[in-house]
Amino acid sequence: MATMPPDQQRAAMSEPLLPWPASLPSSASSSFSTSASFPSFSASSSPADAAPVRGDPSAAWKALAVLRDAHSPGGAGSVSCLSLCGEFLLSASTGADIVAWQQPDLRLFARFGHGGEGAVKALAAAGGRVFSAHQDGRVRVWRVSRSSENAFKLVAALPTTRDYLGRVFRQASYVQAGPRRGRRGGRRLWIEHADSISCLAVAAQDGVVYSGSWDRTLKVWRMSDLRCLESVRAHDDAINAVAADCGVVYSASADGRVKAWERGKAGAGAHTLLAILVARDGVSWNAVAASGDADATGRRVYAAGSDGHVLGWDRHGARWSLACDVKAHAMAVLCMCMAGDLVCTGSADKTIGLWRRQPCGGLAKVGAVGVHEGPVKCIQASLCRASNGYMVYSGGLDKSIRVWWVPNGADGDERPGETDAKDHRPCVFLRFISGSSAILSVVWRARQLKPSMTTSSISRSIDSVSRRCSQG
Repeated sequence: MATMPPDQQRAAMSEPLLPWPASLPSSASSSFSTSASFPSFSASSSPADAAPVRGDPSAAWKALAVLRDAHSPGGAGSVSCLSLCGEFLLSASTGADIVAWQQPDLRLFARFGHGGEGAVKALAAAGGRVFSAHQDGRVRVWRVSRSSENAFKLVAALPTTRDYLGRVFRQASYVQAGPRRGRRGGRRLWIEHADSISCLAVAAQDGVVYSGSWDRTLKVWRMSDLRCLESVRAHDDAINAVAADCGVVYSASADGRVKAWERGKAGAGAHTLLAILVARDGVSWNAVAASGDADATGRRVYAAGSDGHVLGWDRHGARWSLACDVKAHAMAVLCMCMAGDLVCTGSADKTIGLWRRQPCGGLAKVGAVGVHEGPVKCIQASLCRASNGYMVYSGGLDKSIRVWWVPNGADGDERPGETDAKDHRPCVFLRFISGSSAILSVVWRARQLKPSMTTSSISRSIDSVSRRCSQG
């Protein structure tokens, strides 16, 4: 992606969309263009329909830490996955080890692994346990305990030996597995994954863990006894991502489809297909995230694909309606996460997109961060109430983990950005700094402006608002 020189970045960010009001002192405009401290981010150009937000970028996000080459004595590989587990940030690379970073100072707390073959492809944590998905087709379970010297202890590899012995002598337990990376297919137990496991999702309220694989199946594991309950032939190509929300699991695949599956009532019975949310030939859907919270607008799910688009749907019972279709990145979106009203996307174009969920169902862009030297492979975010913002963690193929802080926009202070295709109402935005250095933002929607209003009349209205604010 093309990157503007720092001087052009400052000029573009400080240039107002409207002329400065005549009543403001000349020092006000000059103080805005010179007082802001710009972090060392590469402000990459964005797609035309997802323009960057005007304003001070240092107020939209802050870089906190960079973690590098900590996974193996010989140098870490590309960071493949991240997960949050209580006070720990867990990361895994193309090797077989998992690293635990202790917050808030992000010091290296422990490195653990199973000591065998199989790179870690996905991580999930719930109920004092960590689940790791591996390239060898196994899911490994680790118990987390601060009371023992070994804080992360391997307790099981799925399918468990008990599960194997209970089915190995039953002919009905075998299925015909397809070819695996050039090898011949054969008969396997249905509780086994025949290829690399690419994703995990924990449905804590249902007491199950979902695993999706390149073998095109979705398997359901019960957390209480770690038994495999079901195997669903979900797609016609590799499954890249899964997300669970209130009895429904979403699967995203390289076959161009995102599907919604419902679990049987009271946990009994097989999963049934509720809906195919999207079907686009030639598009690989690489990430999916569900909101997990219900409000007046219903639950929401987002999916990101290899065409750079992010799609969002509102869920109302067993029905879904398309809420947004955003061209989020110039290249494929590889990962996505959601925390509160913040949605984060990581792309092959080496940038991270920051978005706010809107009540109308759209996504408003907060900004684009471009500091990774390679594609962004994984991303996680969590609400930090102490700092009134979000902690964002990103891992890339440049073998680094980056840590960010993004302010919470729930107080109405968020910046207006480019919204999705269903909410392309232009807005007029002016930002200035008064003598007391307080920032005032005035936003009008185009639909609220009278056709007869000119730029000078808008500026006079801004003068009136600023005088009222200074008197208040």
